Amino acid sequence: MLKLKIILQSKLFLLVSLFFIILYILICTKWITYNSKLTDNITELSGQILSYRIDGNQLNLVVKSVEKVQVFYYIKSYEEKEYLKNNILIGAEIKLKGTLKTPYNNTIPNTFNYKQYLYNNKIYKIFTASQITLSNKTSFLNQIKTKFINKIEKVGRSSAYLYAFILGEIDYIENDVYQEYQKNGTTHLFAVSGMHISALVVFLTTLFKKIHLKEGISDLIIIAFLLFYMFLIGFTPSVLRGGLLYIFLLINRKSKLNLPTLYVLYILFLFLVLINPFYIYNLGFIYSFVTSFGLILFHRKIKGNYLKKLIQISIIAFLFSLPITLYNFYEINLLTIINNIIIVPLVTIFLFPLTLITFLIPIFDPILNIGIKILESISHLLNIFEVNLIVPKINLIFIIIYYFVLYLIYKYHLKYIFMIVILVIIFKILPYFDNNSYVYFLDVGQGDSTIIVGENRSFVVMIDTGGKIIYEEEEWEKRNKAYDNSNTIITFLKSLGISKMDLLIGTHGDTDHLGYADQIINDIKVENLWLNNNDKNEMEINLSHKIKKNTFNKLEIINLNNKMTEDENESSLVLYFKINEVSFLIMGDAPKSVEKKIASKYKLLVDIIKIGHHGSKTSSDETFLTKYHPQYAIISSGRNNRYNHPSLETLNTLSKLNIPYYNTQEKGTICYVIREKIKKIKFSPP
Repeated sequence: MLKLKIILQSKLFLLVSLFFIILYILICTKWITYNSKLTDNITELSGQILSYRIDGNQLNLVVKSVEKVQVFYYIKSYEEKEYLKNNILIGAEIKLKGTLKTPYNNTIPNTFNYKQYLYNNKIYKIFTASQITLSNKTSFLNQIKTKFINKIEKVGRSSAYLYAFILGEIDYIENDVYQEYQKNGTTHLFAVSGMHISALVVFLTTLFKKIHLKEGISDLIIIAFLLFYMFLIGFTPSVLRGGLLYIFLLINRKSKLNLPTLYVLYILFLFLVLINPFYIYNLGFIYSFVTSFGLILFHRKIKGNYLKKLIQISIIAFLFSLPITLYNFYEINLLTIINNIIIVPLVTIFLFPLTLITFLIPIFDPILNIGIKILESISHLLNIFEVNLIVPKINLIFIIIYYFVLYLIYKYHLKYIFMIVILVIIFKILPYFDNNSYVYFLDVGQGDSTIIVGENRSFVVMIDTGGKIIYEEEEWEKRNKAYDNSNTIITFLKSLGISKMDLLIGTHGDTDHLGYADQIINDIKVENLWLNNNDKNEMEINLSHKIKKNTFNKLEIINLNNKMTEDENESSLVLYFKINEVSFLIMGDAPKSVEKKIASKYKLLVDIIKIGHHGSKTSSDETFLTKYHPQYAIISSGRNNRYNHPSLETLNTLSKLNIPYYNTQEKGTICYVIREKIKKIKFSPP
């Protein structure tokens, strides 16, 4: 044991193991490519249910067939939903009919990549099921797991928080409420990790001491309990870190290796990454290990009463997790430390224990629900006073320097924290030294959105926001986590370091052009608003009440269509502007009649045209395009859209006139980088 202890604590072991694990990660996750064994022509699939979630009218499954597959099934009635709730079993066999496809990459830069997320979880295909057949046979352990879930489901109003605190499943918490937790920096409380494991271990240890159970037996029971608990949660990386760290520390103590806790954490890291190198890309895994590392490293400096210790722990956790948050979300709430000081005791001392009691004795649900309402009210109040810092996407240099500064703070003095402030400020102001201008034609599906960013961040203009038509649904159909592209657009803007826009232009009031405006202006401040000349609809009136100014003059933007008519497309703004030597014509949804009037009235040089009405045959008149003959044409349309945009007629016209065109369906977001002329064209293909 002594020799093993010497080896594990030697610098040679640390250096060799670190080099080996980095090489191992690169080989397994970057140099080797994994492909699906399934072909897209498959219409039937069968396998074992690994996990499931019912959200409104959608059933989400992960099914193990010849490989893991993500399955979506759209529930047809309330009765079918109830049937699924009562009969679906984890571990049971399921037969599916439907269509198989490869998931898409993110088509707006710097945003969540669902395809990569699935790939990191060893899922390479998505199956959209039209018909499912369930089996009622599963293993004993999986029956227990399913009963566990069903018991939570039946608790009552607070079941969403039982899912979160006990199983680490946050998707059942209302989306708006969870976003407030995100903004105040307290979502870590809903990821089952060290806090939950520690609380459970303390409870069991205290109980076993009270009944005078032998230490060896109590240790074995706790280990068995933790392994079962990890099984219930699905062996997520963060709970593995929490549960296995306790087991590793116990082995360390019992075997009398007596390795420092930091070394045990490192050995656990090596162990988990060897099992699955893709854990390194899991946010829960990263947060869990980095914050644990910081807290263990600084544990001797954590002194004082409960409040002082809580403040110190909050500061350390905040500092160690800050680069991870900025790298992934481009934003940090500077009041996160204070928020945690307020919310953490409420959750750890009151709500989490009460959640466990309510699971065992459901009659406590009303009391737990009162506690939850208090928590949500406090969270909402804290968000009123949020102080957010938006920082453009950081790079590896920032992360290396940042953690080096933290080392200086640990090794020498807290005074080095000023270097972190300087580092963040440098990356915050970098866009103001960028001499390029950018025009982004965002892939917002079947909609339109263009963002113009001036050189040295002199101005930011958004033309249309995109949007999705929302159809009326029955209560049982409404999803808690319905996809909303506005969050993706907001994330993209923040990744550029944009916290304020100088001007928002709505070419007209259709939902696919202005539907996301309200969500965007709630997160990104907008100084000025331009709308078309028509009578305003409810959406436009709401915007006009929130944004009063219309005096933008940092870029000359000329509207070529002042027509007023009941037809929104006929009165769509048609915008012409130049950035340095490059001229743009944004057609909105203007039809051929408007194009002909513009062609007869204006003599223009056009380098880039955003084709009208998503490439519909109602736009793109041949005479109009012949006159201006742009260097490039952009079409904004959604994949598999119901209107079959762009039309074959429009594409034939562009081909006939030898006008190269890019379609967001195929290219994703299209970005023109401009200095004095077009410097570069970039795409984000699906």
